[in-house]
This record gives sequence, C-alpha cells and structure tokens, in this order.
Amino acid sequence: MISLKSILSGAAIAVLMATGALAITAAPAAAKVVCNNDGDCWHTDAAPPRVPAVKFNVHPDDWYFHQKWESDKDHHYRDYHEGRGYYKGGVWITL
Repeated sequence: MISLKSILSGAAIAVLMATGALAITAAPAAAKVVCNNDGDCWHTDAAPPRVPAVKFNVHPDDWYFHQKWESDKDHHYRDYHEGRGYYKGGVWITL
C-alpha cells in the first residue's frame, strides 16, 4: 500500500522540478550585440567594457537579424571572441 508520505514526497519533487524548468525558460537572454564608433559589431554575453575614449552602442540580440550586413557601409559584423575585450578597427583588443 502506498503511504500518504510517499505521495506527498512525489508531489513535492514534481513541484520542484516544474519550478526549476519554469525558472530556466523564464530567464531573459543575456546576449547582446555591441557596436563601437568604428562600426565594428559583435555578439557578447557581457556588458561592454569601460574604455576611455571608446563609446559602445548596445543592442538587443535580435537587432543583428534586422540588419543588411552585405550593403551596410557603416557597420561590420565581427566574429564572437572569447574573453573580455572589444573590437577596434577590426582588431580584437584583449583586456
């Protein structure tokens, strides 16, 4: 015979699993597209660094998909780069 205690334990585990799944799916995406004054743009998961004399524009991740990169003379999409740093003139500067 199944006891009330085992039923409640099973229900508690199910509630915890559902809450964890909801928390994972409800978390906002941290990815951003960052562009500098030179027009270099790249994906990042972190806020852009604070660098004197360099200004960054931060866009939501889906901004990338609404751009016409082939014909855009002002913006140049750069590859994702590991580590902390930024692009300047098409070159990755590691901090």
